[in-house]
Amino acid sequence: MCGAPVQEETLDRTLPANVDPATASIIQGRVVRDGEPVAAAYVRLLDATGEFTAEVVSSASGAFRFFASPGRWTVRALAPGASGSADLEAGVGFTETRVEIS
Repeated sequence: MCGAPVQEETLDRTLPANVDPATASIIQGRVVRDGEPVAAAYVRLLDATGEFTAEVVSSASGAFRFFASPGRWTVRALAPGASGSADLEAGVGFTETRVEIS
């Protein structure tokens, strides 16, 4: 069993008290397959060199969120029989992405 935290159902701009969007990068989005949300996908955050940084489990609506530092990141999603990834440049504040798996 993976120790990755389950994500919230909705993606909004509500943050924990200890996260400052003026200094942090909030990477959030959805995992989808054929336009439909994918629940319980393992979503991994990889740094610019491809090193594993963090992992969460997507919500029932496919939602995921990471708190990181600004920079180049890859978000990779893995579900039974499918995978996909998205490369992005995250700045300070919110960076929205979508990971299409097939």
